[in-house]
Amino acid sequence: MIQTLTKSIYINGEWREVDQNQTQVIYNPATLEPITEVAYGGATETKEAIEAASNAFPTWSEMTGRQRSRVLYKASELMRKDANRLGEILTSEQGKPLKEAIGEVKGAAGFLLWYAEEASRGYGEWIPSSIKSKRMLVIPKPVGVVGAITPWNFPSSMITRKLGPALAAGCTVVLKPSPETPLSAIEIVKIFEQAGMPAGVVNLVTGDAQEIGKEMLTNKEVKAITFTGSTEVGKYLMRESADHVKKVALELGGHAPIIAFEDADIDKATTLALGSKFRNNGQTCICANRLYVHESIAEEFTNTLKEKVQQLKIGSGLEEDTDLGPLISDKATEKVQAHLDDAIQKGANIVCGGNKWDGDLKGYFYPPTVISNVTDDMVVMREETFGPLFPIQTFSDEASVIEKANNTDYGLAAYIFTENTSRTLRVAEKLDYGIVGVNDVFPAVPEAPFGGIKQSGNGKEGGHHGMDEFLERKFISIGIDS
Repeated sequence: MIQTLTKSIYINGEWREVDQNQTQVIYNPATLEPITEVAYGGATETKEAIEAASNAFPTWSEMTGRQRSRVLYKASELMRKDANRLGEILTSEQGKPLKEAIGEVKGAAGFLLWYAEEASRGYGEWIPSSIKSKRMLVIPKPVGVVGAITPWNFPSSMITRKLGPALAAGCTVVLKPSPETPLSAIEIVKIFEQAGMPAGVVNLVTGDAQEIGKEMLTNKEVKAITFTGSTEVGKYLMRESADHVKKVALELGGHAPIIAFEDADIDKATTLALGSKFRNNGQTCICANRLYVHESIAEEFTNTLKEKVQQLKIGSGLEEDTDLGPLISDKATEKVQAHLDDAIQKGANIVCGGNKWDGDLKGYFYPPTVISNVTDDMVVMREETFGPLFPIQTFSDEASVIEKANNTDYGLAAYIFTENTSRTLRVAEKLDYGIVGVNDVFPAVPEAPFGGIKQSGNGKEGGHHGMDEFLERKFISIGIDS
């Protein structure tokens, strides 16, 4: 019998008990076996959580940044010390290889550490006046209660990347994790509790996504929404937030290109391309969706990439030598297959992979697949696959490949492989993306801003810029005696 976590809703410093009929089952995507059941909350619990956060806000926001930082430092330390256990929980509910899961947990702790340090740096501004009898200053003030909605693909780091800056800024939070991966969220909230977080500052509601989200959007006590997920849902959140003019920070879908120029180091570039595409089995908003390779190196590049992809081991993420775990759901595997079928129908060639999973495990597996002879009309070149399908297209000149790379509604991340410094700067400046990696496909770090343009979202997470989403700037003008 699986364990039922009827106490997975955390409001005002207490774990709430719910009836066992108000639960949802969480499954391991590698085995399709149930792991546990968690509480299934809705509008009522969310309203109570918002009220608790609103009541806790005055005290938390009036603390000094140094006082708030102590809790964040402690939470970061506890998370790092418990990374192996937390990684196993993450892998069991999400599927990614354990080595990736442990790395994610340590990265999540890194966000808390960074914002523990940033909490003391909420600088204001003194404005030199053109009027002798006037003094002017600008001070940062926390916005208030924040509704944080997080995804399943990085169920630990996406939480701390939102909660870290919100809490450092002096905001209180109501967290709604993905229904597929609530266990990591529960563990993180337990860590905050152990770290001494005051009651009501962090609240957690698992359950009905629509009910929880609607209450966050319509409740006037929620002053800001921070969301990572699909562009479609992001647009909905923007529309529904308009009535109360909430601040909305969105990290949405992407369709990242890699451009491998003729001077690229092929061995290094193929290793990086493989890491970008197949990390978390392609279920990453900044993973490569399109690979443009200069025609002069295309054959060698493709063959080298093929050899490396064929060495990847598929299996349960809890097995030590696994490189690729399962996808999150059957719907996810169907999308990969649909994109591949469309490409083949329109003339693409399979370089490797492409066959349906026939291994011993019955989870949502799909072999890593590379295709060539790809054309722009194929769905895979226009829509985010979010899975292990890698299309290769050749190009002949810089201007045309930049135009192709930019020909998308998305603008989250793009990557360049080149050894030419002038080209690095020239191309990076012309790519319409919020993030550009040059010989680097892992740009997400606590100290740097992360976010897209166009339909990939607005606002930034990470770096000192991440605090801005949770602060208002108050201008104070003072008349003085001459």
